[in-house]
Amino acid sequence: MKKGVYLLPNLFTSANLFFGFYSIILSIRGSFAQASFFVLISIVLDSLDGRIARMTNSMSKFGTEYDSLSDLVAFGVAPAVMVYLWSLSHYGKWGVVASFLFVLCGALRLARFNIQIGIVESKVFNGLAIPAAAAVVVTGILLYDYLVGKGSFPHVLIPVAVVVLSFLMVSNVKYYSFKDLNYFARKPFMSFFLIVIVLLIIVAEPQIMVFIFALTYCLSGPVWMLFRILRRYLDSRMQASKP
Repeated sequence: MKKGVYLLPNLFTSANLFFGFYSIILSIRGSFAQASFFVLISIVLDSLDGRIARMTNSMSKFGTEYDSLSDLVAFGVAPAVMVYLWSLSHYGKWGVVASFLFVLCGALRLARFNIQIGIVESKVFNGLAIPAAAAVVVTGILLYDYLVGKGSFPHVLIPVAVVVLSFLMVSNVKYYSFKDLNYFARKPFMSFFLIVIVLLIIVAEPQIMVFIFALTYCLSGPVWMLFRILRRYLDSRMQASKP
C-alpha cells in the first residue's frame, strides 16, 4: 500500500461498485427495470477492469480483493435485494432465505475463485460466475417489465430459479470463460458477418435477446456436463463390447 494503487482499473471497479449500490437504491424505490439496467452496466465494467489491468500490466493483490468485494455488492446483494422486493417478499421468511442464499453462494463463489487462481485452467470457470447469475436475474426482470409491465411477480418459478442459480454458483459445473478468445486476431468473414447479425437482433429486441443469452449461458454448463457424462458412458460401452 505504501507504493500506492493502480488508478485506471480501480476506477472501473469503483464505478462497478457505485452502480451496484445505486441499483439497490432504485430497487428500494420500486424502479426494478432501472435497477436491472444498472446491474448490466456493472457487468460491463467488471469485464473491463480486469482486461485493462492485464493490458496495462497493472494487476495487484489489492485490485483483486477490491474487485471481489465490489462484485459481491453489484452481483450478489443488488440482485438479491431486487428479486426479493420484486417477488420473493410474498413468500415471507422463505423469500428471505432464498434471497440470502443467493448472496451467500455468491460470496462463497468469489472466495473459491480467488484461491483457485492459477489452479483451475483459465479457459473454464468452476461453477457459474456471479455476474452470469446476476445477469439471469436482472434480464428476467427486464423481460417481465417489457412483456407484462411494471409491478411484482410472485410466481413460484422465481424462488426455484434463485435457488438453482445459487447452487450452480457453488457447484463444480464447468463453464466456458471466453478468456482465451483473441478479439484482435483475424477471423473468418462469416464469423464477422454472424456477429453483426446477432448485434442487429439484440438492438431490435434487447430485452428478449439479453435474457436468452444469459439463460443460454447458465444452461450451457449443465448441458456440457451431461454431454461429457453421456460420451464417457458410450465410450465405456464401446470398449466393453470389443472382443
